[in-house]
Amino acid sequence: MMIESTFIPLPSEIVVPPAAYQACSPAHKKLYVTEHEWFNIFLVILFATLGAILGACINYYLALLLGRPFVYWFVETKVGKLLLLDANKIQKAENYFVKNGSISTFIGRLIPGIRHLISIPAGLAKMKLRPFIGYTALGAFIWHTILALMGYFAHGQQEVIKRYSSEISYGILVLCILFAGYVVFRAMRKKSDGVK
Repeated sequence: MMIESTFIPLPSEIVVPPAAYQACSPAHKKLYVTEHEWFNIFLVILFATLGAILGACINYYLALLLGRPFVYWFVETKVGKLLLLDANKIQKAENYFVKNGSISTFIGRLIPGIRHLISIPAGLAKMKLRPFIGYTALGAFIWHTILALMGYFAHGQQEVIKRYSSEISYGILVLCILFAGYVVFRAMRKKSDGVK
């Protein structure tokens, strides 16, 4: 979850629901801390939120210390492109921050595509650390609660999941292939646009 809150695109949707799902089952001893399912799910939410705060602070301090020229230079490097970053995404997050002010660090945590970048404009704007952490924690807590509840309710549907597990696996594989194809297509398109 710390990685997801930095500029590295690792969606929380593939981390928190499975963690909450496993936290409900005593068969999975690693995440089943107590006999109370809700307490175990609360721990998943708590640690996901703490990870989100740490990752957001990394982005915040990088932007604060290195500044706007470095951030925009980095997103245009090969590493930035590999991380699916571009100046438009950063500009979009920055415009969102300017339009909505400090509260955008809360709202932005609930919006895919902006969630992991909203800390950068907060750092660039030199937002005070205490409200930054407070808004980030609240937004991350709400988002992770929603995701953890999805995992919890999926645990109640074990028979359906077992029955359709192969179809679900193929569906996830197809989505991964489509996403990889999209990334390659986009990179090739940008490269051909650059050649013109």
